[in-house]
Amino acid sequence: MPTDTHMHSGGQEGQPIAFNELLAAAKQKVPASKLLSITTLENKVVRGDVKNQQIAAYKELYATWDSLNQLPIAAYYLGEAAKLENSEKSLTFAANLFLEHLEHAQDPAVSKWESLQAITLLDQALQLSPGNDSLKIKQALLYMNTGEPMTGVAKLKEVVATNPDNVEAQLTLANLAIQSGQNDKAIERMETFLQKHPDEAKAIFVMAEAYRSKGDVKKAVELFEQCKKLLKDPSLKAEIDNYIKSIR
Repeated sequence: MPTDTHMHSGGQEGQPIAFNELLAAAKQKVPASKLLSITTLENKVVRGDVKNQQIAAYKELYATWDSLNQLPIAAYYLGEAAKLENSEKSLTFAANLFLEHLEHAQDPAVSKWESLQAITLLDQALQLSPGNDSLKIKQALLYMNTGEPMTGVAKLKEVVATNPDNVEAQLTLANLAIQSGQNDKAIERMETFLQKHPDEAKAIFVMAEAYRSKGDVKKAVELFEQCKKLLKDPSLKAEIDNYIKSIR
């Protein structure tokens, strides 16, 4: 369902874990033979006079920790390499590694640390590509996860101010309005968007969800049916049919 934004507007409570603490815990699970090669690589980073040497060492540390299935540690070292490389592609790739692991992280302190790491990487990527709305939206959702919802909302509003046709940002803002009980705001936002994009099924779905949330089931069902007509995928149509049955 498009109303699932994979975020919690309440954010993550408490402090992020310190990287040294995370690293120490991970090292306790590493075989002695691997630990020796990791220490050697860590020393290479410290002693590396040339940026390229440091980048190479960080990437080797990434590969080592990745092979040990310690994904947050691996992502950290790839992020450090990306910061030195300073290319939008490498910075975004490293940020995405944190985002992928965030969906499975169970410790809130680790989740918060990963979110902050990804925000920093995206900040640097946005300095290189300030007009990249996709990166701004990713960063906005991360701010929601770190307990700074208003910063996230401000970033999303910045996107729609310069690009009102950005469907992802518009849908996210409408979903946030629904989550906070501001259903009329969500409806108004979707109505305005649909004036220019009348066949955007996701926007119709979100508007239907806003009506359902405010208790107008009849209007919601009417919009869900309208949304269904725009879809080609039979499985999605069946999903909406089942959803309609569940709210009637």
